[in-house]
Amino acid sequence: MKTKGLHNQLVEWRHDLHMNPQTSFEEEYASNKVANLLKDFGIDVHQGIAKTGVVGVLKKGSSNKSIGIRADMDALPIKEINTFSYKSTIDNRMHACGHDGHMTMLLGAAKYLAEHGNFDGTIYFIFQPDEENTFGAKTMIEEGLFTKFSIDEVYGMHNIPGMETGTFGTRKGGITTSENLFEISIEGKGGHAALPHMSKDTITIGSQIIIALQTIVSRKLDPVEAGVVSVTEFITDGKKNVLPGNGLIKGDARAFSEKTNTIIEQSMRQLVKGICDAHGVSYEVKYETTCPMTFNQPEQAKSATKAAISLLGPDKCNSDIEPRSFSEDFSIMSKSTPGCFVLMGNGISGSHGRPLHSADYDFNDELLVKGSSYWVELAEQQLKS
Repeated sequence: MKTKGLHNQLVEWRHDLHMNPQTSFEEEYASNKVANLLKDFGIDVHQGIAKTGVVGVLKKGSSNKSIGIRADMDALPIKEINTFSYKSTIDNRMHACGHDGHMTMLLGAAKYLAEHGNFDGTIYFIFQPDEENTFGAKTMIEEGLFTKFSIDEVYGMHNIPGMETGTFGTRKGGITTSENLFEISIEGKGGHAALPHMSKDTITIGSQIIIALQTIVSRKLDPVEAGVVSVTEFITDGKKNVLPGNGLIKGDARAFSEKTNTIIEQSMRQLVKGICDAHGVSYEVKYETTCPMTFNQPEQAKSATKAAISLLGPDKCNSDIEPRSFSEDFSIMSKSTPGCFVLMGNGISGSHGRPLHSADYDFNDELLVKGSSYWVELAEQQLKS
């Protein structure tokens, strides 16, 4: 592993970032640390893209070829319950998705490539804010990521708990789902709890809608097509002896294709209309795709797999891994320029195997050398001198 000699430094950086988590567009600590380290490596640094975003530019040789490598920076509003020495020092803030590790792996690659890199072209080290709310990539692009910088292709990575430590996976085509947020507003007629026949109770109507939504995936989608419809909130204006006149249902839907997403939305609108019309109440359905499906281009998926096999061996690499049901705003970058999103196993036991966004999750330090060495391998492969 080319970055093996950086192991202790990588662990130190990662633990420091873990102790100082900040949420979307507030990642000042990480942004400044990243920028200062990149400058120390002799890399040209551009700050303030999407407020806290950072782009490092490293050029060697005379080739016009280029590659972009992206790491996300934001933490989550979660109170950490781990007890190790480097736990979060900020209340209700935690790196519970491993972005501290993602940043560190890219920093390790940047340091090695600046000092020893064997390539001909330009590498763009992209440190992106606000992945969790899915506005970071979009804002960086709007502020000139792909117009100010000539990036031929872009790559990103995420750690995966429950997957063997250091194993690699990707696939051509869809690898993560779209995220679609929905709101269903119901306007009925409130009344006294003792006189239900004189009201149009939105709890009863809303409950029927919630149950009906569960039939979309089981009865509207082809069994070979994957989709998720989850109701996450049901809010009314009712009180202990007052039947509600207004109800609001909120939720989250996921899909691996535009076709599936269209079926989910159309079925939702049809079900809500049928139930509300039957009860004689008015309604409104809002359905918004906040993050598209992440789609890996075949050429970039092939290149990503080739680098992984060179580094880890074929037995540690899966070039047709099953898609994941989470969403990733890297998808917005890879819609703008050819790209590939890859997965690396975080481990299956202890805090390393806990689900992402868990209060007792932790990024696995064993990945730091493997992940940073992978970025080195990929960059040198794509910009072979």
